[in-house]
Amino acid sequence: MTSVTESSVAEDGPLGSVELSIGGMTCASCANRIERRLNKLDGVTATVNYATEKAKVTFVEGVVPQDLIAEVEKAGYTAQLPAPPREQGEGEGGGGPEEPRDELRPLRARLITSLVLAVPVIAMAMIPPLQFTNWQWLSLTLAAPVVVYAGWPFHKAAWTNLRHGAATMDTLVSLGTIAALGWSLWALFFGTAGTPGMTHPFDFTIQRSDGSGNIYLEAAAGVTAFILAGRYFEARSKRRAGAALRALLELGAKDVAVLRGGAEVRIPSDQLAVGDRFVVRPGEKIATDGVIEEGASAVDASMLTGESVPVEVRPGDAVTGATVNAGGRLVIRATRVGSDTQLAQMARLVEEAQTGKAQVQRLADRISGIFVPVVIALALGTLGFWLGTGDGVGAAFTAAVAVLIIACPCALGLATPTALLVGTGRGAQLGILIKGPEVLESTRKIDTVVLDKTGTVTEGKMTLIEVHTADGQEQGEVLRLAGALEHASEHPIAQAVARGAAERVGTLPAIEDFANVEGLGVQGIVDGHAVLVGRPKLLAEWSQHLPVELERAFEGAQAAGRTAVAVGWDGMARAVLVVADTVKATSAEAIAALRALGLTPVLLTGDNEAVARTVAAEVGIEEVVAEVLPADKVDVVKRLQGQGRTVAMVGDGVNDAAALAQADLGLAMGTGTDAAIEASDLTLVRGDLRVAADAIRLSRRTLRTIKGNLFWAFAYNVAALPLAAAGLLNPMIAGAAMAFSSVFVVSNSLRLRGFK
Repeated sequence: MTSVTESSVAEDGPLGSVELSIGGMTCASCANRIERRLNKLDGVTATVNYATEKAKVTFVEGVVPQDLIAEVEKAGYTAQLPAPPREQGEGEGGGGPEEPRDELRPLRARLITSLVLAVPVIAMAMIPPLQFTNWQWLSLTLAAPVVVYAGWPFHKAAWTNLRHGAATMDTLVSLGTIAALGWSLWALFFGTAGTPGMTHPFDFTIQRSDGSGNIYLEAAAGVTAFILAGRYFEARSKRRAGAALRALLELGAKDVAVLRGGAEVRIPSDQLAVGDRFVVRPGEKIATDGVIEEGASAVDASMLTGESVPVEVRPGDAVTGATVNAGGRLVIRATRVGSDTQLAQMARLVEEAQTGKAQVQRLADRISGIFVPVVIALALGTLGFWLGTGDGVGAAFTAAVAVLIIACPCALGLATPTALLVGTGRGAQLGILIKGPEVLESTRKIDTVVLDKTGTVTEGKMTLIEVHTADGQEQGEVLRLAGALEHASEHPIAQAVARGAAERVGTLPAIEDFANVEGLGVQGIVDGHAVLVGRPKLLAEWSQHLPVELERAFEGAQAAGRTAVAVGWDGMARAVLVVADTVKATSAEAIAALRALGLTPVLLTGDNEAVARTVAAEVGIEEVVAEVLPADKVDVVKRLQGQGRTVAMVGDGVNDAAALAQADLGLAMGTGTDAAIEASDLTLVRGDLRVAADAIRLSRRTLRTIKGNLFWAFAYNVAALPLAAAGLLNPMIAGAAMAFSSVFVVSNSLRLRGFK
């Protein structure tokens, strides 16, 4: 099984599709550029996702994937076809898990190099007592490798951008650091800055100079180090869609007992063929989609359907791969295998939802797209103006280079990662895991929150909630006898009764002659009593009819969408036990908190309408969508988005994974499945829905902090630009502006530690 759509031409039309892995993207504008380039090809429709580094492309007959790869490479990036299914799905030691480590290793090496070398350069430039004789030459020795080696990814990206007439954050960083290093080299070798005993005094006087005595090495090294740190933390947190798909695929059974010539033979699940008959014992996963030929059982399909009550199945019923057999031995004939199964279709839904998710443009890049051309125009204008005034080439170049240097904001490199680091760190303390900066902007616009019922609003497991006894019957005796009998059954509802009985009456007695009556219930001897537990029909067969009050209780439970079982012994119906998935104690408070944030809650579930309405009324939700399958959950989210609503989805099951990926913001309960957690944007470590409201508040606060940081990071530089253009910028003012803006950004971010 793989995260890839077919690259061959579809049988029902001229369209084929492929998912390419894209390399070399440094920002969202790179993704936009590749997308535009691919879409210019005749018969090609492409969407490129910066977060997952994938391009989903559909094309007409006559276009081959190699044409698409060539087009991406012409744009200055790399593209690869997906690996074959077997390779991609191989064990944990396979290629997939190694990828992030390979990506981070060179980046980490550049970051460590830049930090070790840049700190002394900045210290010497900013602290006059450290400026010993010839300190400037040591600064050059340390700063040059930082700008050239550590800053190479920025220069490479800037060159790619330049070839395509675009400007991003990389362009600004590359221009500023090369200008600072280039001017410092000129001042050291051809000006007066290389003279032994030269110092940068801590002088804030504003006066014009020819720049021959000024070096800007601390700006070049500091900017490179700070922005590399930002890139490293961003790369480390960037989510990978493949992990969600691997988590989904790992849910399937690894091997299966196939019937061959009347004997059971164990084979890997991926070798199953349509028509094979295979055996599933109690507690085992069903290997693939099929139809039951022998046996009856209860199947726990909650991970796929969200239905909290296990489904009773018998010969002729269809079952789904990856669901769990909770009861007796089954013999199943395979009807769908491999990429045709429901699990495989869910994996495709998750993948498509993630690939199609609208990417939030990084704020820094959006601003840089405007800021960079303005700065370059201003630098050229400054150069032309001072050359025209006849003040000399040195003074003209000093002013022009100063414009480029002061425009390169190291605080911009810190603005997002510092706020994100503090915000995510505080979130982790509170049980909230934020996956990356692209998540935060979604939280600002959210107006609707869709809540999966089972395991999110409710506990997600069956619990004994009511005991109705006939006149003259003791509740303790009913629970003791019924609990003992149910304890011998593997059925999830029976286990809920047994658990509830043990909690209330303590140790349960032993039983004899236990028997499972297919589709009706169980019977056996407990303490000398012939006990029956199951449907009223089972008791009626033994002439034990429910009295009016018990019949009313039974019907009332069913009307509320709960599960009820009748209990009888020694020729008489004695009680009705009601089992249901209970609402979490904190859910009503959580719904109130979400409403206080201006959000409209919607309850979404695979359960029946009656159950959903009962739960919704208990927690204060008015809008309910019930009886939906996994694919329908995605459609519900799409429908709400089509109405102009911005949707957050909270869920915990595999059945929620595709909807979590489709939603503008996905929140997974950490008590849920790996597939849900990987497909989400935020993970709530505790199974407490109140944390969802905290997560949205923290994300909004972190986003406000990032925007504040970006504003001030640019404000300092913009304020100093007129001084630079006028040729009045001395290196101490440039260094102080850089340092002060960085200190402000860091301290502003640290305020997030106080979030409650």
